[in-house]
Amino acid sequence: MSVLSDRIAGCLDSASLVRKMFEEGARLRAEFGADDVCDFSLGNPHLEPPSEFKDQLRELATDPAPGAHRYMHTSGYPHAREAVACSVSQREGVEVPSSHVVMATGAACGLNIVLHALLNPGEEVIILAPIFPEYRFYIFHSGGECRIVPSKPDFDIDLEALAEAISEKTRAIIINSPHNPTGRVYPEESIDGLTKLLKEKSDELGRPIVLIADEPYRRLVYDGVEVAPVLPRYESTILVASFSKDLGLAGERIGYVAAHPSFPTELIEGISFCLRTLGFVNAPGLMQRVIAEVMDASVDLPAYKHNRDLFYEGLTEIGYEVVKPEGAFYLFPKTPLEDDRVFCKRLMNERVLAVPGSGFAAPGHMRISYAVKPEVIEKALPRFKTAFENP
Repeated sequence: MSVLSDRIAGCLDSASLVRKMFEEGARLRAEFGADDVCDFSLGNPHLEPPSEFKDQLRELATDPAPGAHRYMHTSGYPHAREAVACSVSQREGVEVPSSHVVMATGAACGLNIVLHALLNPGEEVIILAPIFPEYRFYIFHSGGECRIVPSKPDFDIDLEALAEAISEKTRAIIINSPHNPTGRVYPEESIDGLTKLLKEKSDELGRPIVLIADEPYRRLVYDGVEVAPVLPRYESTILVASFSKDLGLAGERIGYVAAHPSFPTELIEGISFCLRTLGFVNAPGLMQRVIAEVMDASVDLPAYKHNRDLFYEGLTEIGYEVVKPEGAFYLFPKTPLEDDRVFCKRLMNERVLAVPGSGFAAPGHMRISYAVKPEVIEKALPRFKTAFENP
């Protein structure tokens, strides 16, 4: 008899292919050596945090003021919430008060506490394929049901398919732009169409459909592309973000939830309650204090653009079909074989790790993270060619 509950055992059986491939990479490195394995499986930022962060961390970590490492209000330090509120307000063009900001233990925490606060048992959350696989488990643990809606071939929002999927059970929709796993940035006209549709459907239902904008990659955009602000377009919007990608702080687990000012305070109280009672308690205090001082800093973003161009040009020259990403640090090319899992195993024979698109509800593709050193990409391209020519 398993010591695990049936509920969690079932989750493990369908656990993320991303993590499984990352673990496979550890096996290959142990067998062949780290230098001979090209691992593109995990979106783990390789760029170091900017000097401003390190300077502030050093200063605040040695601050002799008493009480700096005690509990604070569950929602976060007032000055950290105010710094986030000011940044979001300026970016979105909507005045978001600090009372509508909750500091979170990363964006994953933010999504979980928002979903727990919103969902009644059996209510649906719509997510767009290709999906971020963990969304399914966040929704599951919150008592909701996940409904996956396909995107267009260029990975833009398919508004017709979305309209058909919305029902009386729909409570929320999660969008992610720049998008993981495709790198797509939804154009302004798509966000306009989405918010218009949600307003119409909300009126039909007699209650708002909540739009959750998951934006950890917001600042990782290229070629002058901009992420369309959502708050001024749709009042029932909750932003969730982190500093994992733009500051290279994935291991520090610091992020936030920012809700449109039209939401009642009971929503913020509910989100804070979930933060505390799900065991997060509060976002890391030291990180809150540092982030409040370095909101405008970032990693070396041109380095990611260089990697994108190097990888995209190399793969397309070989013959892979790739939609050029506009943001994040992923490519999502079609696999030469219809069975993406078989092709990714073929790549593993070349000691290259990519994640099958099936894990993102998009079979026939594979996700490649270019959050690596450029020399890893250069080493891998001939191996991608070998696998392409001998699938």
